[in-house]
This record gives sequence, structure tokens and C-alpha cells, in this order.
Amino acid sequence: MKIILREDYPFFYETHMHTNQGSACGNNTGYEMAEACKNFGYTGAFITDHNWGGNTCVSRELPWEDWMTKYATGYRDAKRYGDTNDFDVFFGMETGFTGTEFLIYGLTPEDFIKMPEFRTCSIERQYELIKERHGLVSQAHPYRVEPYIPEVRTFPEYADAIEAYNATHSSPLSKAHNIAEWNDQAIELALKNNKPITAGSDTHSTTLFGGGMAFKKRLKSAKDFCDAIKNNEDYIVSDGLYWRDKKGTILDSIEIR
Repeated sequence: MKIILREDYPFFYETHMHTNQGSACGNNTGYEMAEACKNFGYTGAFITDHNWGGNTCVSRELPWEDWMTKYATGYRDAKRYGDTNDFDVFFGMETGFTGTEFLIYGLTPEDFIKMPEFRTCSIERQYELIKERHGLVSQAHPYRVEPYIPEVRTFPEYADAIEAYNATHSSPLSKAHNIAEWNDQAIELALKNNKPITAGSDTHSTTLFGGGMAFKKRLKSAKDFCDAIKNNEDYIVSDGLYWRDKKGTILDSIEIR
């Protein structure tokens, strides 16, 4: 299957994706995930594996630098595919605080290695540390309700953006967390707090849901992605069913062949 992209927004990115090299819930390697995304029609992807506060598969007993090096294996594996197949691969992270999760963009594994404080920081301090390094924090699926999330907590004051559309919630291909209402609540949270939105699939296997963000120009780096969101540049999002504008308004249906 391949997604049919809009001519006015031809550069399409998956912003929320897991590998089995960093996430215990992942099913495929970074290389396999990147290859599947390329074949599906994505221009690039962020690898956002779970960190030590979430469902990581990397031993929490490792020293900081060793943990980060091992954690980035899925990213490096995906980039190995991307570098030889015209596919953009960027590093990201999904952080966890007793079930409340955030997506981090704009930093590299080397940046995190120099920041050992990050391992034990609070949600507030996380935001400060990422902002100091010009990255971006988006609260992931803020209204998801599952056993691993003991309570719904929203932190727009400690996030640059809100993941308003998580295609795992809305795609008919999704076999978990499949409640579209959680997306409706997330876009309301973003609009109420005047926060820009992000969108991704939260995919854990090569069965892709078609969520993500589409831009008029190709992103050269993770910094380009962060700047586009912070500077209110032109982009649209996908929830796997519809193309939507930055306020959540439906533009047209997603076509996948």
C-alpha cells in the first residue's frame, strides 16, 4: 500500500515511531521501519523509542552514556537505510513520567549524553533542558486511557506543542488504543492553550497507519522540523483517515492504494 500525497504538501514525515531495538513494544528493526515508511510514501521519519521512563528494552542498569548509546541503536539502524535510499531519518525520544508521555525533537544522542541530569529530571525541568538546547517538546496522546496510564494529566505549560492526532487512535488498521475521541480531546487542548499541533502514527511495526505531517518543502534536519512548528510555518497533518489543517479542520480524505 502507498499513500497518495497532496501536490501542495509533497513532503510527508512520520513523527512517532518505535523500533524493537529501543522499545520493548516494538516489533521491527529501525532499518525495517524506515524501509516500510519509504515504500509507503513517507519522505522521512523520526525514531522516537521509549526512554527509561517508559517501555524501553534497554537495561536501566547501564551507565548513562552506555544507555544512550544502546538506546540509539534503532535510530542508527534506520539512518543506515535512509542514507542510501533517499529517506530522511531524524532522532527523537518518547519520555515517560508514570504513564504521561512526551515526544522530544531536535536533539541528538550526543546531546543527551552530555546531559546526564535528564535521566532523573521532572516534567518541568525536562522542558527547561530541551528549550535551552532549542529542541521541541510535544505532549504525546494526552488523553489516552490505558492500564499503564494511571491518570490523564495534561501539561501544556511544559510543552511547545500537543500531539493532537495520533493515528493509532483513528486508523482502522490499529489494533490498540483505537478510540478517535482521544484525538478530538487533544486538538481541543491545543486550541484552548494556543499551542501548535503535531501528528504521528505511534506505529510499532511495519503495518503503517498513515499518520504524520506534510510540508511544502523538504526538511533538511530535525531543527527544520522544530523551527517549522515554533514559527507557525505552513504544514498539514494526517490522522490516517483525513488531511487536516493546523486547527484540525478536515481538508480531504486520505487515499491509500
